[in-house]
Amino acid sequence: MPAPSSPLDDDTLRELIPRLRRFARSLAADPAAADDLVQATLERALTHGAGRRRDDALQPWLFSVLYRRFVDDHRRATRWKRIVWLFAAGDEAPPATPEQVFDARASLAAFARLPAEQRALLMLVSVEGLGYREAAGVLGIPIGTVMSRLSRARQALRAMQEETPPAPSLRALR
Repeated sequence: MPAPSSPLDDDTLRELIPRLRRFARSLAADPAAADDLVQATLERALTHGAGRRRDDALQPWLFSVLYRRFVDDHRRATRWKRIVWLFAAGDEAPPATPEQVFDARASLAAFARLPAEQRALLMLVSVEGLGYREAAGVLGIPIGTVMSRLSRARQALRAMQEETPPAPSLRALR
């Protein structure tokens, strides 16, 4: 009879790596720094997580480990870094129009101007699909703080989008 699989088997961890990388890239300005965060998270999971996590609690725990590592690294650092890329463009995506490029750059610039705490919450809740309670556990904050930070982050993004000048119109030259 095969032994029951641990939540930390290779396949489970391998499936979570893209999500961990995406979250790390939303926090770190440099893809190499994001990869270092993911590597440190996976090392901690393999050395300290065996048998401690249920299948449904593994992902929030890994996000929590990654976020705490990010915060610890920045407490020691003297400066904050800005985000470079959130998502890599897929090979199947049609080419973006100039208006889409402008809107995307404006959105990323607005996202980058948010405090790290608000960026982390937006990534966990809006992109990774964690619930408010799970996000609160990942970041080690009360659920009320999650709701108020999310509200302030969304309001700030809307305000920044409203102050963005309209996209330049293209004219045909004669």
